[in-house]
Formats: sequence, C-alpha cells, structure tokens
Amino acid sequence: MKLDTKMIHAGAHPDPSTGAIMTPIYQTSTYVQEAPGVNKGYEYARSQNPTRAALEEAVAVIENGKFGLVFGSGVAATDAVIKLLNPGDEVIAANDMYGGTYRLFMKVFEKFGFKFIYVDTTDPANVKAAVTANTKLIWLETPTNPLMNITDIKAIAAIAKEAGALLCVDNTFASPYLQNPLDLGADIVMHSATKYLSGHSDVIQGCLVMNDAELRDKLYFIQKSCGAVPGPMDCFLVLRGIKTLAVRMKAHCANGEKIAHWLKANPKVGKVYWPGFTDHPGYAVAREQMRGFGGMISFELKDDSIEEAKRVLSSTKLFSLAESLGGVESLINHPASMTHASIPREKRIKDGLSDSLIRLSVGIEDADDLIEDLAKAIG
Repeated sequence: MKLDTKMIHAGAHPDPSTGAIMTPIYQTSTYVQEAPGVNKGYEYARSQNPTRAALEEAVAVIENGKFGLVFGSGVAATDAVIKLLNPGDEVIAANDMYGGTYRLFMKVFEKFGFKFIYVDTTDPANVKAAVTANTKLIWLETPTNPLMNITDIKAIAAIAKEAGALLCVDNTFASPYLQNPLDLGADIVMHSATKYLSGHSDVIQGCLVMNDAELRDKLYFIQKSCGAVPGPMDCFLVLRGIKTLAVRMKAHCANGEKIAHWLKANPKVGKVYWPGFTDHPGYAVAREQMRGFGGMISFELKDDSIEEAKRVLSSTKLFSLAESLGGVESLINHPASMTHASIPREKRIKDGLSDSLIRLSVGIEDADDLIEDLAKAIG
C-alpha cells in the first residue's frame, strides 16, 4: 500500500453495529460482562478502549510496526520506556534533545539510580565509546530538537544490538511520513502525537511502536499499571489527524524548504539549521533515511544578542510565539527560555544551543505570506 493511502486507511474499520466510517468515540469507563471473566474483550477503560485500540493499530501501521501503544503525552510514553529498566542501568542519550526529555531523565529518574550519559550521537564512534556492560538503552532524536542534527539510525542500531541494548528513536520531528526508524533497526519508536500526528494543536498525546511481542507486553503492562492513558476523544482527534498527515507533511516540507533558503540568503540572518542544505553535516544521512527534510528550522541572527532575538520573537504576526510544533499554523519559539529552559545554561551553551537561537515550526499557510511576516520581524 502506498504511503498516502496508508495514512488514510490505517486503523480504520467501519463500525460493525452501524457501519459508521469514522471510529466512534467510546466514552465509557467500564464494560458490562456476561459473567465473571466473560466479556467482549474489554473490561475497564484504563486497560482497553475501542477508540484507543483503533489508534494503536493506526500508529503501528504508519510506522511499519506490529504493535502500537498510546499514552497521555509524549513524556508519558518516554516515561514508560525508562520504566523497562532497573536501577543501575545506563542510558546513552543525544546531547541535543527536547528539554522535557532531559528534565524527565535528570530530575525524575536519576535519583532512582539510573545513569544517563549524553554524547554527540551524530558520530557513531561517540556512542560506541560510551557503551558499558550496564548500557541497556540508547535514546535518539533525529532530527534533533532544536539544532536539527542528524544521526545514522542504522549505525546506532548495530551498536545497540552488539551491546544487547534497546534503541528507542524519538521520531516526532520527522513524523512517520518522512522516516520509519523500525525499518532502520530501532526497537521502539516514540512520538509526541501532540505534534504532527495530531496536526491541529488541539490534543496532548504520545505513542510507542515496536515489533517485538514480548516488548509490547512489557510496555502494555506499564501502560495499564501506571495509567498514563489518553481519553477516547483525544484518540479520535489523533485518528482524524493521521488521515491528513500526508497532505500536511507535503506542505510543511515545501514551505520549510522555501523559508530555509530565504533565511540563508538573508544578510541579517546568521546560521540556519535545516538538514536539507547540501552543506549540512548530516545531509547525506538525512537524504538516505528520510523522504523529505521537514518543516522544522532553527536560526540565529547576525546580531546574535538576546535582545535582538526577543525583538524578532515578539514581532511576528503569522508566526505565533508559543510552545509546541507540528500544527497547521506556524509557530516561533525561543528554546532557551521555553522548550529547553530545564536544561542548565552551561550545558545548553556547550552543546551549541545559544541564548539567541530561534526555532520555527513552519505551518501550511502560503509560504510567501510567512516569508513576508519574517521579513518584517527581522527588519
């Protein structure tokens, strides 16, 4: 089945009782049983819900996986993966990643005896050098948030396999339309479904996809036992969002490319971070493992003062100053004070995330209107 068709039909089955083409919202907390232990496959909505089941099938299909699980947020999905581990286990993670993931690792899990080692994953040799007998998980983002670094998933998957460790890839920035980490050797794919999967900035949700049945059962046990599950309405909204993922991603990619090149040519703009440039260090890998370069862009101004960055951030009209990404509307963000504020400044600066970095989530509006908005703001 071709990609565009898969996005529309994944997880979609006409309702057997009415023939409804859209999955119903099963707004119920429990289910009547014929006798103790005799039911129709549903007992209690924390454990199972038909709307959620349809979405879990859908996210598995679009990621070329066998099993999907959805959670109340992307962070909740990440939390479930770490709960696979035991105190004393080590996690190798990218030194450039979403601030909420770093906060979860360092402020929640580190005190329970987990060790997190941060390396530049764009060079597989750094990952291999960090592996010890205690390495149980490698955590990747590619492209990374917010510096748009690219990691070779196949290369890291080989290292993980040799080490007997799991590889989990946060695929939020690429979406399943542009990249499928399971096909490249990953064990688990994570998404903040809040972003491109939903696509309309109206739901908070996360998901995990995997191929191994035993791994699925372990993660399902965590999902059921810890209870970080989304409600059926949220599941319905993400199911609806996935149906337009293909057409949205085409527009995000086209607009992103046009704006990235415009920014690069602007004399008032300094460095532009976008993996579609042929001189991007990860361009060759991105071209190999992705079907497009996406709509996420970060940049710095030639005048890289924090004051000038804040002026630009507060001057756009179509680009709304807000957290999050991946919606149909364009957003502008200041990672240092917003999405990555939980990362200590010394670490941020060391890893290349300056106080003046600006991040764009390019929406699907007319690209010329978006460029005009940025031109007026930059001045």
